[in-house]
Amino acid sequence: MKDYKAYVKYSKAGPRYTSYPTAVEFSPKFKYEEYIQILKEQSRNLSLYFHLPFCRSACYFCGCNVIYTAKEESKERYLDYLFKELNLLDKILDTKREVVQMHFGGGTPTFFSAKQLERLILKIKDIFRNFSEDAEISCEIDPRFLNDAQADVLTQNGFNRISFGVQDFDERVQKEIHRIQPFELTKEAVDRVRKRKIKSLNMDLIYGLPYQSLESFSQTLEKILLLNPDRLAIFNYAHVPWLKKNMRKFDEKTLPTPEVKLQILEFCEKFLSQNGYKMIGMDHFAKENDELFKALQNNTLHRNFQGYTTKDGADLIGIGLTSIGEGIGHYAQNFKDMSSYEKAIDEGFLPFERGVLLSEEDKIRKEVIMSLMANFKLDIKKIEKKFNLKFEEYFKQDLEDLKEYKDFVSKDENFIKVNETGVLLIRNIAMCFDTYFRNISEDKKVFSKTV
Repeated sequence: MKDYKAYVKYSKAGPRYTSYPTAVEFSPKFKYEEYIQILKEQSRNLSLYFHLPFCRSACYFCGCNVIYTAKEESKERYLDYLFKELNLLDKILDTKREVVQMHFGGGTPTFFSAKQLERLILKIKDIFRNFSEDAEISCEIDPRFLNDAQADVLTQNGFNRISFGVQDFDERVQKEIHRIQPFELTKEAVDRVRKRKIKSLNMDLIYGLPYQSLESFSQTLEKILLLNPDRLAIFNYAHVPWLKKNMRKFDEKTLPTPEVKLQILEFCEKFLSQNGYKMIGMDHFAKENDELFKALQNNTLHRNFQGYTTKDGADLIGIGLTSIGEGIGHYAQNFKDMSSYEKAIDEGFLPFERGVLLSEEDKIRKEVIMSLMANFKLDIKKIEKKFNLKFEEYFKQDLEDLKEYKDFVSKDENFIKVNETGVLLIRNIAMCFDTYFRNISEDKKVFSKTV
């Protein structure tokens, strides 16, 4: 193991770069009329994201936009509004375009019953009738909420990728984060979807949670291997109690130190590589026969709000409360507040609240940052050719900032490459090219720590 004390100085608040500009820059300056015009003019393939925000109870680590309820009528009402939103989209979008990707996120999508899920899927396919034969259709699943009927509905309607939330198998950690999920329960859920010939199975883990240690997390990884997922997402816990009240329940003294977190991440990389997985981007791992690994090898891996993907070149349409869409030159987000979401739809408008139109500089920097985040390297000549610029001149200040990470990055006239150790600091390295972040004051609490 390395001596990680030297790395702790790089632990600072910073974006995860699921977008650039980040959601902090979204604003009402991007007008509804501009957004609608963009949707009307789009012609690329489609990627659809549906946000299903309900959970029965709070997981204290969660930073997602969720609503806690046990009321069946709340879910039925939400579906009614999703259908109305789809009807509005049908009047604006060219819904005959090919759908290459669809994702159900949450919340807990399988908190909805099999009958409710089927109603939604049939409505979607009634509006969007041109799904690609090899479309990636995925769903996030809490193993505590999955029965045979739900698994049947998903697989019989073309869902081919399942992502299970696990976080950690340690009992003490589970109790502290308010998510009791025994290994046996998770295995039952895995067996349930495997029996139905699901194409790809992902598991989400989180390091940095209360009471975690290198030893305890290594035991979780040992159990994960018994379940044999095709992919793993191992996220750095984002502790933002100023934004998420549920995180205030943690005693911060129980959170592992940055040194321990780096030890865990390094162990994950080494342990998983010895067991058939390769690191993809900053927090994903995949088997060598997986599409993500092949995309990394071909430099065609991309990053968006769903994480890493092979499906680039599609317009992402966010549907439902808080959902975010993305196009060639914009990001658009729906209302986060349910009453505002419903009011907009009742008045005949899409529930669009805010977003950002990308300037030419935004597009340039987005290409640079996303390339580094996805592939750990940047093709300088490709950027120069695509945007007709001289890299050294355009990024003079950025390259000066990058010198702080000279031990983790190599640069010649053709490439910037992040070395194996630099991967642990990839967010910091990407931040060097972020002009918005450069202008955010140090004391502004917006982002989680990078380490």
